[in-house]
Amino acid sequence: MKAITLLGSTGSIGTQTLDIVAQYPDQFRIVGLTAGRNVTLLAQQIRQFRPEIVAVCDEDKLLELKDAIAELDPQPILLAGESGVVEVAQYGDAQAVVTGIVGCAGLLPTIAAIKAGKDIALANKETLIAGGPVVNPLIEKYGVKILPADSEHSAIFQCLQGVMVGGLRRIILTASGGSFRDLPIDKLAGVTVADALKHPNWSMGQKITIDSATLMNKGLEVIEAHYLFGMDYDDIDIVIHPQSIIHSLIELQDTSVLAQLGWPDMRLPLLYALSWPERIHTDWERLDLVKAGDLTFREPDHEKYPCMQLAYAAGRAGGSMPAVLNAANEQAVALFLQEKIQFLDIPKLIEKACDKHQVDNCESPALDDILAADRWARQEVLADSMELGDRILSVR
Repeated sequence: MKAITLLGSTGSIGTQTLDIVAQYPDQFRIVGLTAGRNVTLLAQQIRQFRPEIVAVCDEDKLLELKDAIAELDPQPILLAGESGVVEVAQYGDAQAVVTGIVGCAGLLPTIAAIKAGKDIALANKETLIAGGPVVNPLIEKYGVKILPADSEHSAIFQCLQGVMVGGLRRIILTASGGSFRDLPIDKLAGVTVADALKHPNWSMGQKITIDSATLMNKGLEVIEAHYLFGMDYDDIDIVIHPQSIIHSLIELQDTSVLAQLGWPDMRLPLLYALSWPERIHTDWERLDLVKAGDLTFREPDHEKYPCMQLAYAAGRAGGSMPAVLNAANEQAVALFLQEKIQFLDIPKLIEKACDKHQVDNCESPALDDILAADRWARQEVLADSMELGDRILSVR
């Protein structure tokens, strides 16, 4: 039975991970849980899975959580705040830590888990995008495994099983195209938050759904693939695949192409990350190619989706630039979700922050440099968004 700690238990990744644990109680047990501020759901999870240690990121929610599980005996260790999440990540005999925290907030607890010798089931792509220059050396130093738990990188990882070192020639990431894949570019200026959150294929959290609508998620995945698989950016391509049946592909040196297929279901990559190198039999719906129907592909429209090129440029710049890209995107998406900016303002704000950072890009950043770049980028986007709002008001 594998012991697991789950960071971000009340989010989309967290709840699906716990569905797997509940379905396979003889395979997995929960050691620790962390959540943001959803105390009601977290309390239910504590009662069902009986973790040894729990942290709620919002310190104001700690007393409410204590009251919600007051009847439990024994009581788990209860912590709060960022330090509490870090403590849970490095605690006890958990063999693997599932990083389901959204955004750069997952970086510090992931580093703590690595230093504690725990394997990482990586669902938080920002860990490598922002922290790759720091995280990759730590993975090697502490001898832990990093197992991708998102669909695209899991597909690549699965296809690579049995491929000899040096056999990989190219990575091909597939993208659904997001909420606006069939919307003409001249209609994007008027789209709303509600429009952007209507993903045609996947059920995901709000932030990643907006990233899918801008295709920034695919740009971020390019940077993550660079760090995970050691591929040059020239050898990582993106293709639009509206059906989301092929989750990504690899091309080998002899031009053979391998693909991983399945219904759009995040449980499959999560299960593989938890069970690797084994395969666990499931009763989930099996892929029926006739039912799936036609599988189509098209080239991404870089004019419609400028975020992809911004990500490639940030990845090639390296250093602290990917951290700035990631933080600027997080802040811009948050502003859009709050309806403080328009959809097309997202790439504009990101590009402006990255342009400003060029003179200060740190080529070999330490953790403090990455965290400083992250804070700086968020502040810049907030300031630029206020200027943008002032200009809109003056025009009106």
